[in-house]
Amino acid sequence: MDQKKEDKSEESKKKHITYYRSLTKIIEDMKNEINEEGEPAIKEHLNSRIDAMEKDRKRIRDLFPNMKKEEWDVNTN
Repeated sequence: MDQKKEDKSEESKKKHITYYRSLTKIIEDMKNEINEEGEPAIKEHLNSRIDAMEKDRKRIRDLFPNMKKEEWDVNTN
C-alpha cells in the first residue's frame, strides 16, 4: 500500500502547529474531566481518546523534528 507523502511546507507547518496546540488543550480538558468523573467506563473511554490524540501529536512532532519542545507547547494555556 502506498503511503501518502506528508506536506512539510511552511504553510503546512503552521497548520500542524495550530492543530497540535488544539490537541494539547483538548487533552488537558479531558484529563480534568477524568479527575471529576466517577464512572470507570467513561474514564477508560477518555483515556483511550487521549492515547489516540497523543499518537497524533507524536506524528506531527515527527514531521518537523527540528522544532524544539518549547516551540510546540508555547501559548497552549
